[in-house]
Amino acid sequence: MSAPAATGPRRDAGRVRFGHVLSSEWTKIATVRSTFWTLLAGAVVLVGFSALWALAFTASFDQMSARDRATFTPMLPTQVAYYFGLVIFGALGVLVITAEHGTGMIKTALTAVPRRAAYLAAKTVVLGAVVLVFGIVVTFASFYAAQGILASKHLDGNIGDPGVLRAIVGGGIYLALVAILALGIGTLLRHTAGSIVLLFVVLFVLGIAGGFLPSSWGDTVNKFLPSNAGGAILDPVHKSGSLAPWTGLGVFAVYTAVVLAAAVILFERRDA
Repeated sequence: MSAPAATGPRRDAGRVRFGHVLSSEWTKIATVRSTFWTLLAGAVVLVGFSALWALAFTASFDQMSARDRATFTPMLPTQVAYYFGLVIFGALGVLVITAEHGTGMIKTALTAVPRRAAYLAAKTVVLGAVVLVFGIVVTFASFYAAQGILASKHLDGNIGDPGVLRAIVGGGIYLALVAILALGIGTLLRHTAGSIVLLFVVLFVLGIAGGFLPSSWGDTVNKFLPSNAGGAILDPVHKSGSLAPWTGLGVFAVYTAVVLAAAVILFERRDA
């Protein structure tokens, strides 16, 4: 009696399902100590600086000009605090990829997951989800920390005020996009310090430089610069000279997508 014919290999043999890659990336980000400490540092900075700036505003409100008083919103202390917190959450995005390059673990990871685009996509999804949820929670905490202090001068607001809830939820989305942008930069440069410096330039130096552009066309360019566009989501009231909140966040999302697409292309083509 002849032996049964051998069947060909299954089409998915040796392939790793995307769900498994997601699970692996979640395990990495949840168990690495740097994740905990970076998120904690981001929370302390955002909440702490929101409270600190609320104290500064209450102490100096009587000396403010009429124009500054008219533009003050209860969200302003948290908006200022965001400038200090963005780089910290961005550093997490950088470390998610550069730490693996630094230790050589990237080679082992890519041996287990040869599809590099899927590997980077899983990192992006997990990082974005973690920072989004954490960012919204921390932004809520920052807002309420500031309101408790602003109440002493009756400058406080509440979550039901126009634009406040949108600013808080949008702030969490903004942080997630910053972390993903940083992941893309880290993938491109593969060096922690260099990536964080470049992120700092993108988020802050470009915005400062934009302020020195000639007013004839500088005002138009300035509002499309990354930090100015993304930061528009934090303002409860649409201010003249800036993009509409969701439009600005959308522009920042486009910047993030372009950097991430470039990172995927380069990640696919060069050696680990």
